[in-house]
Amino acid sequence: MIYSIVKYGDPVLEKPAEPVTEFDTPELHKLIEDMFASMYAAHGVGLAAPQIGISRRIAVIDTSAGEDPSQKLVLINPEIVINEGRQTTEEGCLSVPGFREPVVRPNRVTIRAQNAVGEKFEVTGEGLLARALMHEIDHLNGRLYISHLSPLKRDLIRRKIRKLMKAGEWS
Repeated sequence: MIYSIVKYGDPVLEKPAEPVTEFDTPELHKLIEDMFASMYAAHGVGLAAPQIGISRRIAVIDTSAGEDPSQKLVLINPEIVINEGRQTTEEGCLSVPGFREPVVRPNRVTIRAQNAVGEKFEVTGEGLLARALMHEIDHLNGRLYISHLSPLKRDLIRRKIRKLMKAGEWS
């Protein structure tokens, strides 16, 4: 099933997601499969459950955009262990379509998470993977990438979105 992506303005995007406590269930496996399908359909490289309206600490990432199955990552209840360095790259978000801005993120990140059967693991990413890991964990913590922008830039984006909402072009 392909889920619709929830857009900025929906409260589910701005509250911390609930931890997953039950693993290896048919429902969890189906949700993960549907999250990958929804992410690929929206041409993204990462998707957090809140972005499809589900407040659970689950994210999927594939920086190959479906080209290399070995790149697929499922992160359940992830937490940042180490972040180091700095990179500034233009970033966008499926929940804030049409907007891209330079965002400062760590260049190298190690996270600890659980997989679909509840096993704990660590993964270290650099560059785009580090950015995707931080971006999706932000979603699970109720933060959007625009929170990393200057107040002026963030306010400008919010005003443009309000105009789109009034015009019925943002739902």
